[in-house]
Amino acid sequence: MSSIETEMSSKAPNASNTRTFIDLFSGCGGLSLGMTDAGFKGLFAVEKASDAFLTFRTNLIDESDRFDWPRWLDKKNIGIEDFLAKYGHRLKGLRGKVSVITGGPPCQGFSFAGRRNKKDPRNKLFRHYVAFVEAVRPSMIVLENVPGMRVVHGATKRHKQTPGRKPKSYYDRLLEALAEIGYRAEGHLLDATLFGVPQKRPRLVVVGVRKDLVSRLEGGFETIFGTIELCAAEQRRTLKLPTTVTAAMALSDLETAARATISCDDPISPKGFQMLRYDRPSTTYQRLMNANVRPAEMDSMRLAKHTEVIKVRFAMILEECRRGVSLCDADRKRFGMLKHRTLPMDPALPAPTLTTLPDDVLHYSEPRILTVREYARVQSFPDWFRFMGKYTSGGDRRKKDCPRYTQIGNAVPPLLAEGVGHALTLILDQVTRSKTSVALRTEDIGEAVAV
Repeated sequence: MSSIETEMSSKAPNASNTRTFIDLFSGCGGLSLGMTDAGFKGLFAVEKASDAFLTFRTNLIDESDRFDWPRWLDKKNIGIEDFLAKYGHRLKGLRGKVSVITGGPPCQGFSFAGRRNKKDPRNKLFRHYVAFVEAVRPSMIVLENVPGMRVVHGATKRHKQTPGRKPKSYYDRLLEALAEIGYRAEGHLLDATLFGVPQKRPRLVVVGVRKDLVSRLEGGFETIFGTIELCAAEQRRTLKLPTTVTAAMALSDLETAARATISCDDPISPKGFQMLRYDRPSTTYQRLMNANVRPAEMDSMRLAKHTEVIKVRFAMILEECRRGVSLCDADRKRFGMLKHRTLPMDPALPAPTLTTLPDDVLHYSEPRILTVREYARVQSFPDWFRFMGKYTSGGDRRKKDCPRYTQIGNAVPPLLAEGVGHALTLILDQVTRSKTSVALRTEDIGEAVAV
């Protein structure tokens, strides 16, 4: 989508100017897509879920040059524990070759959208992230997670009454662990809407810099998130996006009203489903997402097959309930709904935070849930990006499978990742090109976020 242009762009390119990254807990590739769109070269990614990695590989490895995958690493899914056990001896050989290690450890254990569980083993995966960072020693690190990572789990009166003992969140433990291995790190809440994403999605983004490089930052470490926010604004300006991209701006070309539907041609979908016959984009955001994509290349367009009872219920919710917020207890009881979250979208606002459950959110004008492609649009995945595996899973399979809706719901929005990537390029340019600090100029930001 875009390429990096820095003050050094007038110099001949060489290996030392190439910014590289490794993506841990990569999922289907939202963070990697944004980082490579910002001009970074991927080295490899680590992801445990087979369907998510298949999506990652299909889009970012097999049919692109976004990664220089090492010969010693198979292009297949692998958990970080297994990776460290099998390939940990390779990591020290990467020292000096990796600019950034990125990652988004699974967040279900401390997500406010579900049942927060302090005993969820996934909560401690960040320790493997830290071990990986310690072995490779990149210049910078970036970790994305839900705001709930900063909330103390299981604080008790005993803890509160013990002198000198303050309960710690996983965020506190992460910063302490990074400090112990020589990194200054801090996290801020960033909302995806700042980057042009049509979704109100607050995320905790932790950025760390190796301590021997911090002194080279003009203005100090505290300038980092200011740079990220300036790059976010410049990205919106460069892409000609409004300050707020609404749900209708993102999805109106995918509405079924007055448009033809055809039989779903996805080989993995059972017969009997319909999908939209796509016409053309009509807003700036839609044109950005659909650039150079033919309708036949857009996958995951399958419409949900709701019963008439469900359609009537959804239609009443759209007509009678407040938009942009979850149904209140009285409305849930009135409609006989057991779910704790059912939210009818407001067309004039950004979409709410998408989860891994597609029936959490209702379309703003049609009595149905969103399609996978609409989910992807809300997350800022371009229309050429294809999703692999099943559409949904139910029952016990939800804990084991990673279907398409789950892949997208768990992903970092690519436009958010791209904006952060532009800022990282500017910061890396400061801390690595000389032994003295280099002032970051306003014009540098405009050059970095060039299309």
